Amino acid sequence: MPVLFASYILAYIDRVNVGFAKLAMKQEPWFSDAVFATGAGIFFIGYFLFEVPGNIILHRVGARLWMARIMVSWGLLSGALALSHSAGSFYLLRFLLGVAEAGFFPGVILYLTYWYPQELRARMVALFMTAIALAGVIGGPFSGWLLRVTDGWYGLAAWQWLFLIEALPAVLLGLALPWLLTDRPEQAKWLNQEEKQILTEKLALEEDRRRALAAGRHAHRVRDALAAPGVWLCCGIYFGLIVGLYGASFWLPQIMKDTLTQEDWRVGLLSAIPWAAAAAGMLLVGGHSDRTGERRWHVALSALAASGAFAISGLPGLPPWLVLVSLAIAVTGVMSAIACFWALPTEMLSGRAAAAGIAWINSVGNLAGYASPEMIGWLKVNHSLMAALSSVALMLALAALLTLLSGRKKAIPARG
Repeated sequence: MPVLFASYILAYIDRVNVGFAKLAMKQEPWFSDAVFATGAGIFFIGYFLFEVPGNIILHRVGARLWMARIMVSWGLLSGALALSHSAGSFYLLRFLLGVAEAGFFPGVILYLTYWYPQELRARMVALFMTAIALAGVIGGPFSGWLLRVTDGWYGLAAWQWLFLIEALPAVLLGLALPWLLTDRPEQAKWLNQEEKQILTEKLALEEDRRRALAAGRHAHRVRDALAAPGVWLCCGIYFGLIVGLYGASFWLPQIMKDTLTQEDWRVGLLSAIPWAAAAAGMLLVGGHSDRTGERRWHVALSALAASGAFAISGLPGLPPWLVLVSLAIAVTGVMSAIACFWALPTEMLSGRAAAAGIAWINSVGNLAGYASPEMIGWLKVNHSLMAALSSVALMLALAALLTLLSGRKKAIPARG
């Protein structure tokens, strides 16, 4: 978990640091809010196209080698964003970054099913996903500091140094990953034979239970998982949640600059507060979901809390402290809902179907990463910040409704 946790911190910083780079890139003649919105979102087109094949490859060749490849390539491409010199080059590099990172998050979700039984899964996913919150806590102040001190170093702009410096750790950790991870519990040298046996038997029993639930359905192929109504329902729920996640991730720095402070380094410090609240909140909610065994209400109520908070944060004339509190509740609600959400599809998917189904849910849901910046940017420019944040609130409310309408879905097994 510490290795996965550190990896996802770096992945998320490299994915969303463009939101901070934007504050300095506005000085470039080719850059604008519209260019930013398209560049932020086009990442997810490449991500979408390569998620499913990437996760199937991971299932076949093993997590440690494939995730190492992902980390090294995304680190190199994230650093290459410093070479952007036009809207076209910026779009191309963001697209390729999405291609490079495709498969990492669903790969980890799949990888956790190899190690943790169902009753621990929401807690482990929550623990893993606190990396997003910690990325905000660390990345926000650090990015703000870089923008403040690096401008003009060796003839480069501050936003170029931000991309270069924040990309390097991903490359280094990626090169070390094959020596830091093992693909399955039975290969772990730090477990004794009895511990390996207990864990593998427990996980095998869960696998048999999921297969038994789908007896007679003959859903053994990848395409059966992709056609399952339960998988598509999860896609819809996740899409709404991701609108909220990237609404916060990409636009939080700008919202804070518009409402709280004009100084980039203070924006970085203040942006850490909502993410710190989210780190604590999602662990509490995920732990409670595991203890009670309940999933749907934990997802739905968290999404509804985020929906209300986003709507409130967009009201005109709010005191700055109330804007900050509202954003903290919004980010906490979104992150708590996502952490508990991933226990739903892993209850009904296994084997190759799990590799394909989890990746498909993540890739379709993450198309919201393309839609969300475009939607928020258009509404903010043509209407108001209130309209933009209200649209995010609506999508989260719809995700909560879909979650409550969903029933217990039958498992979809797969060979291998």
